[in-house]
Amino acid sequence: MVADNKITFPGALGENLAARLDLPIGTPRAYALFAHCFTCSKDIFAAARVSAGLAERGIAVLRFDFTGLGHSDGEFANTNFTSNVGDLIAAANWLTDTHEAPSILVGHSLGGAAVLAAAGEIAAVQAVATIGAPYDPAHVSDNFSHAVQDISENGEAEVTLGGRPFVIKKQFLDDIGGQNQRDRIANLGKALLVFHAPGDVQVGIENAAEIYGAAKHPKSFVTLDEADHLLSKKQDAIYVAEVIAAWAGRYLGEEEAIEAPKSLQGEVVVQETGEGKFAQIVSVGGRHILRADEPPSYGGTDTGPTPYDLLLSGLGACTTMTIRMYADRKKIPLKRASVTLRHDKIHAEDCEGCETQDGKVDQIEREIMLDGDLSEEQRQSLLVIAEKCPVHRTLHSEVKVDSKLKAG
Repeated sequence: MVADNKITFPGALGENLAARLDLPIGTPRAYALFAHCFTCSKDIFAAARVSAGLAERGIAVLRFDFTGLGHSDGEFANTNFTSNVGDLIAAANWLTDTHEAPSILVGHSLGGAAVLAAAGEIAAVQAVATIGAPYDPAHVSDNFSHAVQDISENGEAEVTLGGRPFVIKKQFLDDIGGQNQRDRIANLGKALLVFHAPGDVQVGIENAAEIYGAAKHPKSFVTLDEADHLLSKKQDAIYVAEVIAAWAGRYLGEEEAIEAPKSLQGEVVVQETGEGKFAQIVSVGGRHILRADEPPSYGGTDTGPTPYDLLLSGLGACTTMTIRMYADRKKIPLKRASVTLRHDKIHAEDCEGCETQDGKVDQIEREIMLDGDLSEEQRQSLLVIAEKCPVHRTLHSEVKVDSKLKAG
């Protein structure tokens, strides 16, 4: 199980870029950046599956939407290959400032060309992996070759890529036409791993040969056999992640990710990870692994929910489960129940009906949403039953906690 954190940071053109950080359980062996394909997004299957696969093998991965794509701000028409490289460097800077400098770059398709261009600008990078990457960024113009003359003569044109309209400007053509990838690859100074499928019809296998030929050792090539350009088969994406994780270990040292603590059925075991001040691994019943932490404002590293977040999660889950059991038993046509919870500490004197008169008391707000063709009577009965969920009752009852030191 990995933690997936939503992030924004400013890109090369000053626009906010949307990103996700896939974190492994425990201290990461290393941090990586993933650059997606042309006009794709960080959430395309290949990006999501490869990143998750690396996180499962101890490598944290930051994947983001280039300016003007996915959930990032900005206009795609104002971007180009150079701005993509700048976005990668901005992502590396954000990762360096907030976690750790990236030591691995992974790029898919045009993203692969971008990581080859950016690697020399990111000193901490030790290893670069490309997946179905073109040798020359200008190769991408094959996707809209019918409009190249129109773009050159009129300054821009709207083209359809992947079923979506995009405006391509002449500055984009000029930019991709002026890239010197051969020198960049020859002077890479990093370990290089080239993935390519022999049957790739979008970016031919000859591109892999040119990249490999231009690079100096250490370099490796891995064929992807029957894979397609987008790695749309799950097993292909998993294979790529497995190979990158094993290959990169040679250049990252032998530091291993922390193993989650063992727990038995009916037990919850919580253990410090050693990353930051408060980060924890939580093992539940020998089957589920969670994380807990505090936000940076409290001295944590925000690698997981806070203890109070987990408390609210337990109450919320218990609430909706109890409502569902009752609705099914009473044949109430409830489609879906959801609960929004908030925790705060308020002055006791401001709390109506509280026994405590001094200091502060904990207040949990629970907002229940019931979706379905329900009568007012049914809605009220579900609200009443929500008050009887076991976790709710535990919070209102006397709780005895026995603490003792464990031997060893």
